[in-house]
Amino acid sequence: MNIVLSLVMLTAFALIAGAFVYWRRTGEIKQPALMLLLALIAIVNVLIWTIPAADGTSPVEQAERAGEG
Repeated sequence: MNIVLSLVMLTAFALIAGAFVYWRRTGEIKQPALMLLLALIAIVNVLIWTIPAADGTSPVEQAERAGEG
């Protein structure tokens, strides 16, 4: 699961960089804005999976524990 979260973060950073390059080359706003929105959604999803809950465990840890049993 950690590999998946890492790939999602790398993809989000690539989307941000790609949006900037696309905006600078074409001057369009809609496509880069959508790319930035997708990157933001990906980052928020990673945060949801990794931020610990009140009991101190994150959903990733809970999913890994459920897979063991």
